[in-house]
Amino acid sequence: RNDQQGLITILGCMYGTTLFSGINNCQSVMPFVSVERSVVYRERFAGMYSPWAYSFAQVAMEIPYVLVQVVIFMLIAYPMIGYEWTAAKFFWFMYTMLCTLFYFLYLGMMIVSLTPNIQIASILASMFYTLQNLMSGFIVPAPQIPKWWIWLYYISPMSWTLNVFFTTQFGDHDDRMIDVFGETKSVAAFMRDYFGFRRDLLPLAAVALAAFPVLFAALFGYNISKLNFQRR
Repeated sequence: RNDQQGLITILGCMYGTTLFSGINNCQSVMPFVSVERSVVYRERFAGMYSPWAYSFAQVAMEIPYVLVQVVIFMLIAYPMIGYEWTAAKFFWFMYTMLCTLFYFLYLGMMIVSLTPNIQIASILASMFYTLQNLMSGFIVPAPQIPKWWIWLYYISPMSWTLNVFFTTQFGDHDDRMIDVFGETKSVAAFMRDYFGFRRDLLPLAAVALAAFPVLFAALFGYNISKLNFQRR
């Protein structure tokens, strides 16, 4: 970690593994929700149970699976990438991974509840992946995004994920100096100037990160209760 390339390599590993895990979760849950939706229509017509009860059960059922996934991921990735073994950094890493996988998972459920079939849902999901990839603040850093597109950066869940990831792991390194494009800067200053990730925004980023899965889960429940794509 002596220059910007070494640091960007570590950050890119974090970005790539997080995005891949999130997309995998989103893609995996969509076929199951699509199949189960017809059962919900039948039970709702029969008056067996409320759609909100089904939605709550579906959302809650995913929690232990994501917890196990995050624990296994962290046991492998955390020491392999070489992050610092401190309680605060470990907690922030786990919190960020949990929120990220939850909002990708609930996003897939929400998209299926909004669309009549799995094919259209997959197309909408792929559009979301593309926006996440471009507007996350890693491939195109926030200071380089045109002002008329910066709103996409702020509503992109992945940008808040990277903000928490980067600032909690490296944003406090004010005394660690690296070579950045021919000049010497601290790691924290490079994160702030190049990526636009500031540690003083950490509380806001942490709240936003928790709000996305809650929002997507609530929209999933609302769509299941109000929309009906059954043709017979």
